Amino acid sequence: MAKLRAVLIGATGLAGQQFIAGLQNHPFIELTGLAASPRSAGKPYVEALRTANGMTAWFVPESLPASVARMPVVSGDAVQAKDYDIAFSAVESDVAREIEPRLAKDIPVFSAASAFRYEADVPLIIPPVNASHAPLIREQQRRRGWKGFIVPIPNCTTTGLAITLAPLAERFGVKAVLMTSLQAMSGAGRSPGVIGLDILDNVVPFIPKEEGKVEVETKKILGALQQGGAAIDSHGVKVSCTCTRVAVLEGHTEAVFVSLGKKATVDEVSATLREWKGDEISRGLPSSPPNWIELLEDPYRPQPRLDRETHGGMATTVGRVREDGVLENGFKYVLVSHNTKMGAAKGAILVAELMRAQGLLG
Repeated sequence: MAKLRAVLIGATGLAGQQFIAGLQNHPFIELTGLAASPRSAGKPYVEALRTANGMTAWFVPESLPASVARMPVVSGDAVQAKDYDIAFSAVESDVAREIEPRLAKDIPVFSAASAFRYEADVPLIIPPVNASHAPLIREQQRRRGWKGFIVPIPNCTTTGLAITLAPLAERFGVKAVLMTSLQAMSGAGRSPGVIGLDILDNVVPFIPKEEGKVEVETKKILGALQQGGAAIDSHGVKVSCTCTRVAVLEGHTEAVFVSLGKKATVDEVSATLREWKGDEISRGLPSSPPNWIELLEDPYRPQPRLDRETHGGMATTVGRVREDGVLENGFKYVLVSHNTKMGAAKGAILVAELMRAQGLLG
């Protein structure tokens, strides 16, 4: 069977590079097109990465595939849907709002951008958590008259939080969540990103729009698809968070406090996290890890430097599960999630794999 031909828009950025790394040797997706800004158009990809001082600005640990290095880069405006089967988008939201609908008229678009996350006919999918939301794309196609569709992934900070809340919501119910994040610099990208001297010896206590994204997206992800598949009813959990930027390269750390719907013990909460397998259809996907959550007993873990790459950056690592004496039926824990892998590029690839398994790409 021929592989799906994929175009990557925003190929030169950090998220775009993670897409390239994540698609190497993929069993049924082949990267056949690269698009970026007009200043990169017409160059081989490796030349588009070249900085003014001659450095090749390839920032992910995996090697740049020689075949991709030679591929020509085109302007995003020049990408034609007829040349591809699917598209991956790693551009800023203002650019996404222009390019993604143009392509979605004809082909599926899987996006790391926030432009369409909050629209009623757009699912926001983490495969082990809410694969059941995917059929909402049929309503999106009906309303918009598209042959394709747009499926964005959640904000990278939301991803680890929602993955850890899902098993707790299933078993105990969740009423309220308080969360403080310590987010990696890579979440801001390389350009403009966070200036090194601003973050060195420092914690930046505000990330624009981040807290609102986490609060809205968590409710949507944990919600339920309406009967008939016309919209998603958001979960009733109350979510409040503070999002900060710290001097860490990759991996978001989050301190989570959750009020459960009924009483539980630390052993029960720990077992629920450790044993959770997620939605059955998500378990056999090419990019799925053997476990979505890895629970550590060492009180000094998880740490981003030690745990962000667990299962190829696709697992959320949890530690320090304790009772909380302030919240009703309260528990607290710390998590680490890889923000540019599961929280961005590889997470979007995973969604494409899910929708193919569900028969929704045709």
